[in-house]
Amino acid sequence: MDLTESLLARHACAHVILLVLSRLDLGDPSSVADLFTEDGTWEWPDGGRRIEGRDALRAYFGSRPADRLSRRLMSNVLVTVTGPDTATATSYSTYRVDGHEGGMVPAGPPVQVGDHEDTFRRVDGRRRPGSCTCRSAARPRGRAEAVPSVRAGSVSSPRPPRGVRPPACSSSD
Repeated sequence: MDLTESLLARHACAHVILLVLSRLDLGDPSSVADLFTEDGTWEWPDGGRRIEGRDALRAYFGSRPADRLSRRLMSNVLVTVTGPDTATATSYSTYRVDGHEGGMVPAGPPVQVGDHEDTFRRVDGRRRPGSCTCRSAARPRGRAEAVPSVRAGSVSSPRPPRGVRPPACSSSD
């Protein structure tokens, strides 16, 4: 796969992530299922929930209450092309949902902060999510010990020694 194909694949996968969230927040939630592979999954390991298959995804997302107002903010979307027809992605999410009775919804803390792990497969020429796994930031991945709390101003950034420049990013980063 050349650089152009790799960049196009990365862009397509990142675009699908944002399209899923846009449809959940602003559009027809049940249509999210159409973006997934036929055997696609959406999973929350912390709650032990897993939705499998396009029809089940359509039923699940289509059952959202009419007064559900949600906004998801995704950041740090990192797509890794793993083959000509496959890719993975990780991203951070902040999620807020309220019952909505009209007018402005008062600001409040996010309901959930966490990360997503996604897999993608090319089907019929389109990159489609094969799986989405949502994890809460309250339980770090791959670490048994708790993450220590850090107060503002209590940690300083490491600086390279004087005269030493940090390495430049390569095109494969």
